[in-house]
Amino acid sequence: MRIALGIEYDGTAYNGWQRQKTGLGVQQRLEEALMSIADHPVEVTCAGRTDTGVHATGQVVHFDTTSMRDDRGWLLGTNSRLPDDISVTWARHVDDEFHARFSATSRNYHYRILNRLERSAMQRHRAWWVYKPLDATHMHEASQHLLGEHDFSAFRAAGCRANTPQRRITKIGVERDGDWITLRVSANAFLQHMVRNITGSLSAIGEGERSSDWMAYVLKSRDRKKAGIAAPPHGLTLVSVDYPSSAGIPASTDAD
Repeated sequence: MRIALGIEYDGTAYNGWQRQKTGLGVQQRLEEALMSIADHPVEVTCAGRTDTGVHATGQVVHFDTTSMRDDRGWLLGTNSRLPDDISVTWARHVDDEFHARFSATSRNYHYRILNRLERSAMQRHRAWWVYKPLDATHMHEASQHLLGEHDFSAFRAAGCRANTPQRRITKIGVERDGDWITLRVSANAFLQHMVRNITGSLSAIGEGERSSDWMAYVLKSRDRKKAGIAAPPHGLTLVSVDYPSSAGIPASTDAD
């Protein structure tokens, strides 16, 4: 039978999602916990791999098992064996055709910036501190150039292994709330470091170094060297993954 799980984690202590030959991935901790409940080796498949230091409130995974437990048993049992910085938020029995990655229709990320003169002790692992004033309105205007399906090579990491740089951004926007600036972006899929590279470019526009139209120029250039810096990973969170309603996956309220 196939089980799907919702996973939340603080990525600060991990070398990304994926199990590592050296270093520790979130996947390893989760599989170890599930193995002790299932009483057999477990391999999980996730909706989207996150990099070192990146967080998730709405990661989705699936795994196959012969162990007979109800949804509550998988949730409580697994959480009892996980460290405090990883948590299962829901569990569901799903059809064998369900696939956490390939059944997904979109992924939703937030990137948070603390924009004030003083750094934060409490949010140092959850937001990028930028002390220079940022114009969130200009950042939002620039972000609209990225809507739709494009070649996002200009925002792609050098080591990205995706077969194609084509991605479709369905929603993107930048908002300010006091000292906090949040980039919200949804796409069918993302390239490695894509959101971080977009955020770094938007920060240059927010600081007044570039015009809003510069983002369109960078996109069309398909040249990573033309874009801005990569924003640090700790401001980035995978907040939710969308699936067809027939999949039976709980809807998240964090994507908006």
